[in-house]
Amino acid sequence: MNAIRSKTTKFLTIFFLVLLQLETIGWAQAQKPTALAELAAYTGLDREQRLIAGAKAEGKVVWYTSLAGSSYKELAKGFEAKYPGVRIEPYRGTSVDLMTRIIAEAEAKHFLADAIETTLPVLRYMRENKMLTPYVSPSLAKYPSNAKEKADRGLFYWAIDRETYMGVGYNTNMIPASAVPKNYADLMKPELKGKIAFATSDTGTRTIGSMLKHKGEEFVKKLKAQDIILHSVSGRAMADMVISGEVGISPTIFRDHAMESKSKGAPIDWVPMEVVPTNAGGVSLVSQAPHPYAATLLVDFLFSPEAQKILADLEYGSPFRPVSFKLWYPEAGMSTAQYDKENARWEKLLREIGRKQF
Repeated sequence: MNAIRSKTTKFLTIFFLVLLQLETIGWAQAQKPTALAELAAYTGLDREQRLIAGAKAEGKVVWYTSLAGSSYKELAKGFEAKYPGVRIEPYRGTSVDLMTRIIAEAEAKHFLADAIETTLPVLRYMRENKMLTPYVSPSLAKYPSNAKEKADRGLFYWAIDRETYMGVGYNTNMIPASAVPKNYADLMKPELKGKIAFATSDTGTRTIGSMLKHKGEEFVKKLKAQDIILHSVSGRAMADMVISGEVGISPTIFRDHAMESKSKGAPIDWVPMEVVPTNAGGVSLVSQAPHPYAATLLVDFLFSPEAQKILADLEYGSPFRPVSFKLWYPEAGMSTAQYDKENARWEKLLREIGRKQF
């Protein structure tokens, strides 16, 4: 009887020890972030190591961005060099392109994007429709509070990784120094008639929004007398048209595009007007990201000193680097619906003052 009791006691002891060990293992595993929301909020010292291991197992990250020119390619190159074995699959489009694609994916309930870098109206739409996962990132502690969109629990929906400035770009072989505008009113100079072009992308509509706010509707409508030509192209493509001489001058040119090309010997230069429409680009995690580890790792990289140096070298602005001209943020203080209404008004005015170039 004692022998049986002894065996029973030994069995129960082993059983409870195994059960305790399983519970301990289960508790430990529960502490390791696995889902996107947990990964995004994880602040352990081994964050990067865990993200790298998971990202290498996933193999790639799908990145949607409205960055143009060589910028997104250079960032992808820098990421892949730092994290070999994790490939970036970028999709580059205008803000409108990205919005269209994201809405289509949401309706199909088939998300391809892991992380997105684009202008704030798109990110606001995604937040309003619960398409974003709040996150924290090691480098964000150094970022100013006005460059971060707060969520709960010390997390953020997005943070600003770059700013791009819209002003007047002109072909230095075609436009003499005396004709270069110093402000919006100078666009009415007689010698510029027939030489001004606008991009009809959101770059063009935002420029009209700036003119409307700071010069008034009457001034915008007077521009029609300058025989404005409209091109259905991006800001980057418009800069290329200025460089080739197809366009003499355009107030829809980004400073970084002009300065990058100028540094390579292209006949282009750029000047700010009395107020400069500014695109703030933010970084977000897509809520249904198929590659959560790689997505979170990419977000961390985009705020890192290495990525910020790449953008700085390409003449992008930053919340850290003040500029000498006055900035205007088109979407400031507006909801998605309000911004869409204003943008439609700007687009209508743009089409009224110009003629389409086919």
